Amino acid sequence: MHRKKLAASVAALAVATLTFAGCSGNSTSPETSKPSEGGSSSSEPIKVVVFGGVSAEGILANNAATSITAAKASVASVNAAGGIDGRQVEIEVIDDTGDPTVAVTKLKELLASGDKPVAVMNSGPSTVADAMIPILTQNKILSFNIGPTATSADPAQSPYNFDLSPSANDYIKAFVPTMEDKGYEDVAILHGSSAYGELFGKGTSEIFGESGFTVVGNEGYDVAALDMTAQLEALKSKNPDVLVLDAYGAPLGYVLQGIEKLGWDIPIMGNTSVSATTLIATEPPTGVLGTDQVKNLTMQVFTSTKFDKNDAAVNDGVKHMVEAGDIKTSLILAYNLDAMWLVKAAAEKEGSLDAEALVKGITDAQVQKDAGTILIKNYGFTPEKHSPSLGTDEFLFISPGPLVNGQFQ
Repeated sequence: MHRKKLAASVAALAVATLTFAGCSGNSTSPETSKPSEGGSSSSEPIKVVVFGGVSAEGILANNAATSITAAKASVASVNAAGGIDGRQVEIEVIDDTGDPTVAVTKLKELLASGDKPVAVMNSGPSTVADAMIPILTQNKILSFNIGPTATSADPAQSPYNFDLSPSANDYIKAFVPTMEDKGYEDVAILHGSSAYGELFGKGTSEIFGESGFTVVGNEGYDVAALDMTAQLEALKSKNPDVLVLDAYGAPLGYVLQGIEKLGWDIPIMGNTSVSATTLIATEPPTGVLGTDQVKNLTMQVFTSTKFDKNDAAVNDGVKHMVEAGDIKTSLILAYNLDAMWLVKAAAEKEGSLDAEALVKGITDAQVQKDAGTILIKNYGFTPEKHSPSLGTDEFLFISPGPLVNGQFQ
């Protein structure tokens, strides 16, 4: 194996207000909103809201269901731990149908009611986040987002928002240690034409090259196509050591069929789009689990997405999710499970639920450590960057297996 210049560090990057909403509404000042203060406002429940496509269809509905269940479980587990400074948390679910126009309408109705929440969790795609975050920012409401946008993690433009989903670069950099351990040198990349797929395709070429690998081919495919054989043939002709793959939903099935049709015996490393597709966790006739199509496949997951009987914190979080609702996809989309733990740690450190105080707390490294988050152990938020900065130890590469309660067995 040739010498790999391990590129620098991983810079990563990965993503507020309220009045201490004890009161039914609205404009409690920071001074009167301290969690430790007495009075009726400090004993009433704290309100949070989760938006999601409850009545959406297909994979969007399944993803929203898992994300909303995670939000409910986050509230339940924090309440079981005594609430936030002794106050219980109440959650309201708002169905945005996965449509940004509907989401904005429902958000404006919520704000017009005067029932201002302490925090809002977004369970939808980036199009919904892009429409909602400016309104949340204008009203100084803390928000957590699982669909990053171009500005959602920039404190200069979205000061009260935190992206819970890591950046594409964090995901890509996590491939490097495993690729080195395997002794791979020549790498081929296949990615979809989605916004994330294009980002992944560009990022892999840059990061793998900087890390000393030789990228022998980088092919994109139309996510609406039914056959990726041409792209696969082009990559096969370069004789790579490994195929790094981005494919989500139906396209993953077409890619795996194409590899089988070519008789290409190549190690495949899939990104989280692959592991978030239930096809690989389902046996025939509806899935490919246990077939030759996935015999060479390993895929990227968070450590919490793989069942570990000894991980009490994750198992307790999953228990709360099972009690709270449906888990229709893998835990990769359960970021909201960590949201209320971040709010609890920040509020109790700063003594306030004021938006600025919560942001200050959440960007404190010690607060993040004390939060005891479950899905991701350490988000690495900073005052300059409201997206996660994850270490490679947050990820695993595993073979496909059955999915139980959002975890691969």
